[in-house]
Amino acid sequence: MTTTPAAAATPFAEAIDAPVPFRRLVPLAAQHVLAMIAAPVSTVFLVAGTLTMPPGATASLLSAVLLLCGAGALLQSLGVWRIGGRLPFVMLPGGAATALFLQIAQEHGAPTAAGAVLLAAALLLAVLPLYARVVRLFPPLVMGVTVLLIGIAMIRVAARLVTGPDGTGEPHAVLLAALTVAATVAAYVLLRGVWRQSSVLIGMAAGTVVAVTTGLGAFAPAAGSGFALPAFLPFGTPRFDLVAALPLLVFSLTTLAEITGQTVLNSETVGRTPAPERDVPRVARADALVSLAGGLFGTSLMVTSAENIGIGRLTGVRSPFVTAGAGVLLVVLGLATPVSWALAGIPEAVVGGSALVVYAVIAVMGVEMLRRADLSGTGTGSLTAALALTMGLLPLLSPDLYAGFPGWARTILGSGVVAGTLTAVLLTALLGRFGSRTAPVTHEEPRTPAFRRSPPTAARTPDVRAVREPGRSARARRR
Repeated sequence: MTTTPAAAATPFAEAIDAPVPFRRLVPLAAQHVLAMIAAPVSTVFLVAGTLTMPPGATASLLSAVLLLCGAGALLQSLGVWRIGGRLPFVMLPGGAATALFLQIAQEHGAPTAAGAVLLAAALLLAVLPLYARVVRLFPPLVMGVTVLLIGIAMIRVAARLVTGPDGTGEPHAVLLAALTVAATVAAYVLLRGVWRQSSVLIGMAAGTVVAVTTGLGAFAPAAGSGFALPAFLPFGTPRFDLVAALPLLVFSLTTLAEITGQTVLNSETVGRTPAPERDVPRVARADALVSLAGGLFGTSLMVTSAENIGIGRLTGVRSPFVTAGAGVLLVVLGLATPVSWALAGIPEAVVGGSALVVYAVIAVMGVEMLRRADLSGTGTGSLTAALALTMGLLPLLSPDLYAGFPGWARTILGSGVVAGTLTAVLLTALLGRFGSRTAPVTHEEPRTPAFRRSPPTAARTPDVRAVREPGRSARARRR
């Protein structure tokens, strides 16, 4: 097997197919679980708080999410036929997808949101034969607009967990949320390694302790013991409404660009020659199939995450059997009802404080993606971004702007994410041609293609260009 620069940069790198002894497999798998557990836990509590789910239903939803995360990690790591990339991946509930799921649930009901998940997963499967054409519709500019609008919209939703539906927050709830944010920031700044990656979970734990010890909130876990399966169709029979599902349908297409970046980055990290045309459809199929199961158990779209790629680089252990072991641990946690039922008692203000951090980070990721796009005054990128953000922010700043429009138009234009993303896609296609004719000739280095950049995740992974840095010559680095 050819050694890549990424592999050469890690002094204790092992081959991707090298066996891992059991005594090493368990702690390495546990390390991966610690690095990603905050995302599913915080996502479930955000959904439960927004939809006012009782503790028992919250615990069942958490069990479902952990089981699906484990099944997804196993599928992506080991692969079955043409499903799964056979790379050391884990799977998480998508933060942006959860935001859109909640938006649909609040406007059209939870059964419609569950149906939207099923439709979006089916669409992702259907477009894979056209992968090369679809992924071109979502360059960094379009992805940046989409992610930024999702983050902004969900900050408002997260704030309602603190203030309540009427928007008037009790001082003790606001203080508890602020202390949770402070604990999260402190954990992120002071800790290192997987503990730093778990700062959101540590912040939630600290906020719960403060709530119990100071009386600012109450910890009320649900009753349950032993092992049990999560509830099937917790929101009832899914309802299928294509117009209402449009935000998730559009987002499912944008994930192809994200999956491409993750797959290329992970392939180079483990020493495999990247083959997006072969591996990306396999990774996307696994995402779509697990998401179909998620729609039946009340979750939003499940997405493969690049969060754990950094652990593989640091440890030099690149075997997919390690992330498969993490999947087994997640399945055990999902079946152990005492764990999920205890976590279901976390105070709502604590969940709101953690959610504010998570979605603020998502908004900043959108800004970072826009920074990669060409927003110079000589091109059309700045105009495209400006108009797309305007269309996306109008429904947030003026909720009644489209009140007199037909229902289908209100659903499309009233969703900032859909309106902004569609505007960005259309303007990129239309204005891009004019920009290519008038763009001045420069002597800058060619931009790295979108699929070679690290995608937005809750914990950033190194850019592929940074991965390759150790292998560059001194002369190239000086340039």
